[in-house]
Amino acid sequence: MRYLSFLLSGLFILAMLTLSGCGKEATGEKPFIYAVQADARTLDPQMSTDTTSGNAVASKVYETLVKIDQTNKVVPSLASEWKQIDPLTMEFTLRQGVKFHDGTDFNGAAVKASLDRLLDPEAKRNRRNMLASIAEVKVIDPYKIQIITKTPFAPLLLHLTHTGASIISPKAMEEDKAGKTPLAQNPVGTGPFKFEKWIKGEQISYTRFDQYWGEKAKISKLIFKVVPEDTTRIAMVKTGEAQAANLVPVTEADRLSKDSAFKLIRTPLYRTEFIAFNTEKAPFNNPKVRRAIAEAINFQGLISGVYNNSGTAGVSTLGPAVYGYNPNLKPYTYNLENAKKLLAEAGYPNGFTAKFYVADRKIRIKLAEVIQAELKPLGIDLKIVVLEQGAFFAASEKGEHDLCIDGWSNSTGDADFCLSPTLTAKGIPTGDNYSRYNNPAVTALLDQAREETNSDKRLALYYQAQEIIREDAPILTTQVTEDLCVTGKNVEGFWNNAGGITIFTNVSVK
Repeated sequence: MRYLSFLLSGLFILAMLTLSGCGKEATGEKPFIYAVQADARTLDPQMSTDTTSGNAVASKVYETLVKIDQTNKVVPSLASEWKQIDPLTMEFTLRQGVKFHDGTDFNGAAVKASLDRLLDPEAKRNRRNMLASIAEVKVIDPYKIQIITKTPFAPLLLHLTHTGASIISPKAMEEDKAGKTPLAQNPVGTGPFKFEKWIKGEQISYTRFDQYWGEKAKISKLIFKVVPEDTTRIAMVKTGEAQAANLVPVTEADRLSKDSAFKLIRTPLYRTEFIAFNTEKAPFNNPKVRRAIAEAINFQGLISGVYNNSGTAGVSTLGPAVYGYNPNLKPYTYNLENAKKLLAEAGYPNGFTAKFYVADRKIRIKLAEVIQAELKPLGIDLKIVVLEQGAFFAASEKGEHDLCIDGWSNSTGDADFCLSPTLTAKGIPTGDNYSRYNNPAVTALLDQAREETNSDKRLALYYQAQEIIREDAPILTTQVTEDLCVTGKNVEGFWNNAGGITIFTNVSVK
C-alpha cells in the first residue's frame, strides 16, 4: 500500500509537471513567426541601405538615442533628455542602468565609440553621409554627451532616430575590428530582443532580452522567416504557421480585410515608389527623354490600375508627411503628343530599346508591364529584366540598368534623409542614388538647407530643389506608399512606424 501510494503520488507530480509545461508553451513559449518577403543583406546597422536589413535589427536588437513614436514625434530612447547648448552643440543625458546583450554597460563612451565608428572616413560606412556634419562626440561624464557639428545641422535630431545611428556594444565593435565576430552577422545592442541566429536565406531568430531596461517584450522568441512568395506568406498566417506577414500585395487588401482570419494593418509611410533613370547612360542622360516619358505615363491611373487605390499619386520624391515636401509642385501632365515632340527634339523620333530592371515582386512587375505598354506609342521598347531582390540591388547599385523600379523609405521624416542620398553624388558610392543624378545646383541647395536652422528659409530651399528635380526628372514617383501587413486575428500590439520598421515590444498572441 505504501508503495502504491508513493507510485500514485509520483504519477500525480509528473502529471502536474507535464500540465505545467503545456501551460507554459501555451502562454508564449511558441515562437512568434513573422513571414517576410526577403532576407536581410547585413545586420550591421551602419552598413544597411535597405529597409529589409534595417527592419531586421532596428527597435529589436538595436536602439538609438531618440526614436519616433506612433504619432511621428521624436521621443526619448537611450537618451532621457536633450537640449541645444549653442548652434553647433546638442547635449544628451543618457539613461543609467542599461546593459548591452553581452553584459557590458551602456554609457557615454559607448555612444561615442558607436558614432565614431560610423563617422570614420577610412571605414566608408554606408550611413556615414547621414551624420557627416558631426565634428565631435564629447563625453562630459559617464551619462552625459555632447554632439558638436561642423556647422549648424538642422536635421540632427531626426537623423539620430535612424538605424544607422544605433548604439553598438563596444566589446562587439572591438571583436568586429579584430576580425573575430563580424557585426554584419552578429549584432549586439541594448534592444528588447537579443540576436540568436541567422540562417541566410531562411530566417533570423531572436530571444527576449530579460535584462532590458524598458518595458519587457511580451513574446519570448521572435523569428523573421524568409518566404518570397506572397500567397505562401498569407497562407502561413491563415493556418497559424506564422503570426504575421509583411508586404501584402495591394491586390489582396480588399479580400483580406473581409476575411475574419486576419487583421489587415495599413500604415501610411514616408516611403515613395519610383522609376529611376540611369542618367549616366544614353538616352536617359537627356532631360527631354526623361520628360517625354513623364508625360506619357498616366500617374493617377497607376494608383487605381496597379496599386488598387493603395497610397496616393506622387509628385515629389518626398511624401506629403515628410518635412520639406513642396505642396506647390504640379503633377506631370499626361500629354502623349507633347511626349512625342520632346522625344523627337531629343533625337529619338522613332524611340529606342532599353533594359528595365525590376525586383521579383508582383506589384513591381505589374507596374513595369503597365509602363512598358504606355511607352509603346512613343516607339520605346522596354525589355523587362526581373531579378531576385538581392541580385536587383547588386545590379542597380552598379548602374547596370537603363531604368529601374525601386522605393525609398524616409526613415527619419526629414527631407535631407531622402534627397541627399538619392539625388546627389554622395549617394552613388553607397548605392542609394539609382538614377546617378548629380546636379550641382540641387546639391548646393540641399547642403545649404542642412545648415539652415530657420524653418521658413529651410523649407524654401527644399521647395526650390524639388522644382529643379521635377524639371530634370531623374526619377518619377509612382506612389506615396502605405505599408500593408497581416496578422492572425489573435495578435495584439503589432504596428509599423512611418519609416517601415516593425515594432514588437508590445506584441502578444491571445
